[in-house]
Parts: sequence; structure tokens; C-alpha cells
Amino acid sequence: MARTHPQLDLDVQLCFPLYSATRAVTRAYAELLHDAELTYPQYLTLLALWGASEPLTVGELGTRLQLDSGTLTPLLKRLERRGIVSRRRDDQDERRVFLDVTDAGWALREQVAHVPAALTRAMTVTRAEADQLRTLLDKVMAGLA
Repeated sequence: MARTHPQLDLDVQLCFPLYSATRAVTRAYAELLHDAELTYPQYLTLLALWGASEPLTVGELGTRLQLDSGTLTPLLKRLERRGIVSRRRDDQDERRVFLDVTDAGWALREQVAHVPAALTRAMTVTRAEADQLRTLLDKVMAGLA
């Protein structure tokens, strides 16, 4: 059969290696986070909260993680049930809910501190290559926003 649309060949698509890499990275994170009993989305949530200079609102966290409240709320409830985060209403505006990392949540940070380096090693890329990949992916995401 003649190839009249070579641009549709799977091997030339950018989307397929991105998709495959995303699945592989998520699997690797699942293994690395298993002992801490964290899912990858929970880990990302904690990274955002640990890195904030002050408590974030649920809305700010959703913006930071690019997640809607329908996805974020059940995730936060699970973290709250585990005693990792707590939620409190803003005294000035009851619609706003602040997220605080508990002592157990801060202790968990120590338990998973090895994860970024372990993932980089598993990916067999140098730190410079990982930084370059991050820059390229940021550019892709900005272009699609």
C-alpha cells in the first residue's frame, strides 16, 4: 500500500514518545513512592505544599498543579485522612480553604527526599540532560497553553 500520508507514521510522532515516557516515569514513581504509601499525584501535591513559602489555598494549589477542584478535592481528603495535610477555612472569606502540612507531612518529606535523584538515575540521564529536557517540556507546555 502506498504511503500517501507519511506524517501519520507512528514513528515520526512526538506525542507517542511523550505518552510512553509519561507512563514509564509514572510507573517508576509508583515504585519509588510505594514505601511512603503515596501516589504520584499525592507526591506532586506535597511537593507544591512543601515548596510554598506560606500555606496555599485549594485554588492556588489547583492552579499550581493544573488540576481542577473535582480532581484535587478527593486527593486532599485522602491526605487529610492520613494526617498529612489539614484544611482550614479563611477567617476573612469562608469560600477559601487553606492547606497546612502537618508534622506527619513534614516527616514524610524526609522519607521521600531520595526520590528525585533515584528517578534521575533510573532514567539514565545526567542532571544537565534532565534540566535540558525540563526546559524543552516547559516550552512545549507554554506553546499549548
